[in-house]
Amino acid sequence: MKNNKKIPTAGFSLLEVLVSVSIFSIILLTIISFIFLIGYYNSKTKAERETWENGQRVLEQVINEIRRAKGIYTPTTTQNQLSLETTKYLPQDEVGTFIDFFVCGSALCVKKESQNPVALTSESVQISNLSFVQIANGLFPSVQITLTVGYKNPVGGPGGNVSVTLTSTASLRSY
Repeated sequence: MKNNKKIPTAGFSLLEVLVSVSIFSIILLTIISFIFLIGYYNSKTKAERETWENGQRVLEQVINEIRRAKGIYTPTTTQNQLSLETTKYLPQDEVGTFIDFFVCGSALCVKKESQNPVALTSESVQISNLSFVQIANGLFPSVQITLTVGYKNPVGGPGGNVSVTLTSTASLRSY
């Protein structure tokens, strides 16, 4: 007599294994791509934020110095340099002093009289454009400041080409 009962076999067929590996690979590839995309956008957002914050901070510093200044020192003020006469940083036994804003290297620098220039921007950004335009508006002179700040992106870095141009106008005040 012949036994016609089939004995169940354990394991998976080759087709089942291939389908499972394919589905797992697609899911894993999607997850890895998503993680890299999140990292890219995180770096780009960080670069944008740092560029914007540096630009805003140095623009506010320049505006505050203009507002506190006694006058604009025109012999050394050009389109790319602003010289202010001020009483804020007085050396001993002096009645007035000067403060200058200009681009040194790739940074916005401030130089107080008889001191070395100090960079106001961080090393991760660069100034690509800085201009000062004097505006006559009655009794007190004003200065329009245009500042372009860009992120120093390492070659192939995820920060991209991030730059921001800021423009503001400040008037000297009489105290």
